[in-house]
Amino acid sequence: MKIGAILESFRKPFAEAAKLARTAGIDGLQMYANTETVHAGMSAAQISEVKKILAGEGLQVSALCGDLGCAMYYTEDRGEIDLEKRVMDLARELGTNIVTTHIGVVPETENCRQYESMHRVCRELAEFADRSGGHFAVETGPESAEKLKSFLDGLESRGVAVNLDPANLVMCAGDDPAGAVYTLKDYIVHTHAKDGLQRRKTDTRRLYAPKWFGLEPESWDAICETPLGEGGVPWERYLSALEEIGYDGYLTIERECGDEPVKDIAAAAEFLKKAIGRTNK
Repeated sequence: MKIGAILESFRKPFAEAAKLARTAGIDGLQMYANTETVHAGMSAAQISEVKKILAGEGLQVSALCGDLGCAMYYTEDRGEIDLEKRVMDLARELGTNIVTTHIGVVPETENCRQYESMHRVCRELAEFADRSGGHFAVETGPESAEKLKSFLDGLESRGVAVNLDPANLVMCAGDDPAGAVYTLKDYIVHTHAKDGLQRRKTDTRRLYAPKWFGLEPESWDAICETPLGEGGVPWERYLSALEEIGYDGYLTIERECGDEPVKDIAAAAEFLKKAIGRTNK
C-alpha cells in the first residue's frame, strides 16, 4: 500500500504543499477539484504545469475530490451533474481515474424521493465513469457499510466505487472499519487515513443533509477527529483486512483540524509506515 495525503490538508500554496509532501515521504496527493489551482475549467497549459510540479517532486495523483456538495443528489441539478463529469475527465488528464465524493445519506427505505433521486444521479455518474474507464468513488461515513453496499449493488455499474474513510465510519455511522473492508471489498479503490471518535450517537442525516430530510441540523461537535492512533479506528485489524482483500492502493492522509497540519501529516505518515510494517510481518 502507498501513502498519500490530501494536498489541501497542508494549508499551503500548491507548490509548497507538494514539496512538503515529498519531505514527509508521501507517494501521492489527492486534490480538490474546486480550488484556484485545480478546477474543472483548467486549460491544457495549466494542467501541464500542475503535472510538472508534481513530477518534479516525484508525486502521483492518487485521486481528485469532486465533492460539489450533496444537494445535487437530491435535486438532480443538471449543471452540477455535468460539472462532476468534467471533473472525471480532468482526473484522467491529471493521471488518475478516481474521483471521490460525498453523496449525502442513503435513506433507510428505497421508497422515498431522496433515495430515488440519489439512485438516478449516482447511476448516471457511475455509468459515465464506466464508459471512460474511471471510478466514481463514494466516500463512506453517513451510513453503515452494509447499507452503502446495498445501494451500490442496486446501481448495477462497474463505474461506481468506494473511497473508504475509516474515521467517518467510526465517528458517524458507528461502524467497524475492518468489517467494512470485507463488506465493501469489491468496490474499494481509494482510502483515507484519518482517525476520530463519536462523542454522541446522532441521526447522520442531521449532520450531512438536514435540509433535504426536513430535519434540524446537528452540531458537528457530535464527532471529533483525532491524530492517527488516538481515535477509534482499529488500525492493525483495519490494515490487515485491506491486505487480506488485496488492496494495494493509497492510504491518503486527511487532516481537517489541528493547529500544526504539516507536523500532523508527517507524524501520520510515520504512523502508517510503522503500522504497515507490523501488518506485513
